[in-house]
Amino acid sequence: MPVCRDRCDACIPSQIWQAERPPYNSSVKIILGLESSCDETAVAILRGGQLLASEIASQIAEHEKFGGVVPELASRNHLVYAPRLLERATRAAKIDLAKVDAFAATSGPGLASSLMIGASIAKGLAIGFGKPYLAINHLEAHLLSPFFLEDRSPDPSRQTTVPAVAGRIRQAERPPAMTGDTPVFQRLQSEIKPSISLIVSGGHTMSVQVTGLADYRLIGRTVDDAAGEAFDKVAKMLGLGYPGGPEIEKHARRGNATRFDLPRSMLDSENFSFSGLKTAVRYLLPKLQGDFLADLCASFQQAIVDVLVRKTIAAAKRYDVDLITVSGGVSCNEELRRQLRDACDGEGFKFKSAEPWLCTDNAAMIAFAASLRLEAGFESKVAEEIDPNLALA
Repeated sequence: MPVCRDRCDACIPSQIWQAERPPYNSSVKIILGLESSCDETAVAILRGGQLLASEIASQIAEHEKFGGVVPELASRNHLVYAPRLLERATRAAKIDLAKVDAFAATSGPGLASSLMIGASIAKGLAIGFGKPYLAINHLEAHLLSPFFLEDRSPDPSRQTTVPAVAGRIRQAERPPAMTGDTPVFQRLQSEIKPSISLIVSGGHTMSVQVTGLADYRLIGRTVDDAAGEAFDKVAKMLGLGYPGGPEIEKHARRGNATRFDLPRSMLDSENFSFSGLKTAVRYLLPKLQGDFLADLCASFQQAIVDVLVRKTIAAAKRYDVDLITVSGGVSCNEELRRQLRDACDGEGFKFKSAEPWLCTDNAAMIAFAASLRLEAGFESKVAEEIDPNLALA
């Protein structure tokens, strides 16, 4: 019988590697997660409730001069940084790859050329070591991140500053130091209660009804620009840096949020729209003179916060839950956190937000979501494709 030298999928049934893998043990503790959905490359290792390592290389410096993410550049950088971060994470965790019980990676949504890097590495490791592979929805990882709680408040003296993996790469915000025998972070699956989840990131703005793990119902989503996109586009109009959210927030701190009356769109709808707000700023700019930057940033930011807070509180009342969570990169915005927390307190809702270092793209949230899914009996096939448009619900 002729032998296929190309060793194509048709000649190598998936049952071969599955048969060689030992049966799943419910005591699985060590998960290695990879994140490469956009312009951050990240690797994290989670053992039960203890985060052993979390390494992130941000490409902001590479893409800033273009005013946004260049997909081809992002994917090439993932190829360079992923192996280095993988080595650093295993060294920091003092874990041999053979000891990892499952490998996980973001499978979507995101940039196709970026997603395939992390997914391919995780699949290769799962096949090579005969371990389970989990394809993780990036949005679900954000949604679950507020439940990844700290055992105690971070000690600033134990913060770690890790040198960038390459000269032009800036390290993303670091979690508190993870040294010693005491777990710094604890995941509590029992606390994933019915809630309304607000996910606000660079490309997504949505509210989700959460009944339990993997049981989600989409309530509303943006019909045009996401909140993060609106921040970026308005920041570009104002001649500010990229990403736009932190730049606008910085100027807004010293501004008057009531000076400019900007629109709050679709307040009576469950969906979101920020394109009109962006356009309003565009037509307002030629009319302005003098020192207006801080006030305009504050007014623009407040318009976005008003919409997000009002719709989230309305959804919690409509669907009769007592818990509201917020996650995603835009949820790092201090005003959004403060005003949403205050609104929850005033209306009698509990409030959870992800730690700031968990809001931007990272692999700790991927490993966390994978650990919950693995415990619940979920597993993915290595033949599963990435999906740049992967839906949450």
